[in-house]
Amino acid sequence: MAITSGRNFWCLCSSVLLVVATPLFAAETKLFESVQVTPADEYTHGIEGPAADLDGNLFVVNFGKPGTIGRLPAGGSASEAFTTLPEGSVGNAIRFDRNGTMFIADYKKHNIFAIPKGATEPEVWFHSDEMNQPNDITIARDGTIYASDPNWKGREGHIWRIAKGADGTVQGQIMPSPRAMGTTNGIDLSPDGKTLYVGESSNGQVWSYTISGNDLTDAKLVKAFQPDTIDGLRTDVAGRLYVARILKGTIALMKPNGAVEREIVLRAKEPTNLAFGGSDGKTVFVTQRQGGFIEAFRTDREGREHCLQRGRC
Repeated sequence: MAITSGRNFWCLCSSVLLVVATPLFAAETKLFESVQVTPADEYTHGIEGPAADLDGNLFVVNFGKPGTIGRLPAGGSASEAFTTLPEGSVGNAIRFDRNGTMFIADYKKHNIFAIPKGATEPEVWFHSDEMNQPNDITIARDGTIYASDPNWKGREGHIWRIAKGADGTVQGQIMPSPRAMGTTNGIDLSPDGKTLYVGESSNGQVWSYTISGNDLTDAKLVKAFQPDTIDGLRTDVAGRLYVARILKGTIALMKPNGAVEREIVLRAKEPTNLAFGGSDGKTVFVTQRQGGFIEAFRTDREGREHCLQRGRC
């Protein structure tokens, strides 16, 4: 999550982006070359939470004003309104499960909303006043949701595990961890679902944990970037990590051991998050706070989340 709502560690650059939205990719588009997809200022300063469905539509929070979700149609170059969250709620992250249900993290009201496939009205899936805020989320093969829960002022955080219990009710709890976490932000699973990757914005570190039931174990530092320079992250089917380098204006593509393969240069300097989409799951969409637009590039491997929705992961 880019720092918003009273967490303004970062500022917008003073220069104005004089860029023109580019139609989504021609067949000859080169790998790892990012282009602007939508016009500037479609989304607010809180642009975040991209997620694509299997029809190729991309969904992004805060379209035009806080508390909304926009939809970029497959192959489109402009977004349109999709839905509005209940009064006072503001989305930060979106993910889809294997059934096509959309889940939205509402950081203002501490909800996880669900929108069934084919519907547009959000319903509360889970709520807890014990959360600082649900920030980013990721979904496992069995439907379990893992949510980062940062305390921005305290520069610390937790991970929540949210899943249906034996009685069918949705239950959530903080996952015990072998170390004190920084401000937990970007989050995703390994392709086999056994490892959870968590980015900590305050210290710029990415950590991996083994999931053992309700506990996080075997904490390992994957990579340390500069403090306050990382935001959302995703994994692909090869297990590589894509990390949004806010302020640097790149996506760091790195192996599970932290070795950086490349830094993908973006069109603007404040990427907040990213998602895999397109017909083959190899198009990476990036939400840009600087300019309020979406850009995208092609990569060489399918994203884990796209593979999950196809029922292959």
